[in-house]
Amino acid sequence: MAVKWTGGHSSSILCLNVNTEGLVASGAEGGELTLWDGGGTPVGQLQLPEADDVTSVVFSPCHPTRLYASHGENISLLDVQCFKEPIERFHMNEEEINCLSVNETNSFLAAADDSGAIKVMDLENKKVIRSLRHSNICSSVVFRPQRPQSLVSCGLDMQVMLWNLQKARPVWTTNLQEWKTEADSPQSAGQFLNPPLAHSLSVASCGNVFGCGAQDGKVRIFRVTGAKFERELEFQGHSLGVSQVLFLPGAYWLLTGGNDGKVLLWDVSSDVGKQQKSSAKSLQRRKAQAPASTRKDGKLNKVALNEPAGVLPKLTIQHGEKVNWLSCTEIKGSRRVLVADQSSSVSVYPLPEP
Repeated sequence: MAVKWTGGHSSSILCLNVNTEGLVASGAEGGELTLWDGGGTPVGQLQLPEADDVTSVVFSPCHPTRLYASHGENISLLDVQCFKEPIERFHMNEEEINCLSVNETNSFLAAADDSGAIKVMDLENKKVIRSLRHSNICSSVVFRPQRPQSLVSCGLDMQVMLWNLQKARPVWTTNLQEWKTEADSPQSAGQFLNPPLAHSLSVASCGNVFGCGAQDGKVRIFRVTGAKFERELEFQGHSLGVSQVLFLPGAYWLLTGGNDGKVLLWDVSSDVGKQQKSSAKSLQRRKAQAPASTRKDGKLNKVALNEPAGVLPKLTIQHGEKVNWLSCTEIKGSRRVLVADQSSSVSVYPLPEP
């Protein structure tokens, strides 16, 4: 059963984030912003101007008292120790912002919006240094841990992109619709009715492995290798779109939340580990041994390289409501998943230890 955190909002909660000290921030419709202590008690509440929906909240990794919140086309910087008016306000996007990310060194802030633009601000000089772009709504952008100049993004154009801030063009791009499994046929009705619009990204602590959740109910795991990324794994546990993915700190444990009201926990460590340990030589050997049926236009069908027959969730939570956001925190020495949905409360569930 979920523990409910109530009394912080009057409308649907859209986003969550936790700082290094266990303080939780939540943003909701109508410009509502709330701070919670680890016990679920609201310790700060604020109504942002214009009453635009608060679509993303993120604490600075270096300064746990600094909180960035996107509302409409604007970003407000707040001090959680003096939770009143925003300290600063930035306007760098032309359309509603969907996702914020701050890099590990607190030097850059990225904001992805409905126009497909990702604006990247130099936080020291308060200037936009890059304007990156998807061809449709950009739903998620995340800086990679241990690589402060590198970020990944995804959008409703079904593209997943790898960027380096030294370049204006993507370093690598993958279209999710181009990834076919052996069960797919070119005329598969599902492909047309439920295309893999990409909703959410999360990068593991190592900085090289990341997950993507999409509208077709599938989760795809990628690994960055140099200037490109390769698909490690693909699995399905949701009957509707995957709205949220979240790698837990440290291990390759991934939380996913869906429009089907489920929250699932996956352990992909053995599969990711296998791929990371495989050398280029063994990859070549498997290519040479692959039957002709797995080849297409002279190239190996990557699905043939995915040894796992199927990945099963380690934990299934029947939450019952469409998941808007997932976050994770430690309460009294045990890990908990925080779930925001269509309601005005935060649901809290226990997680097993790795």
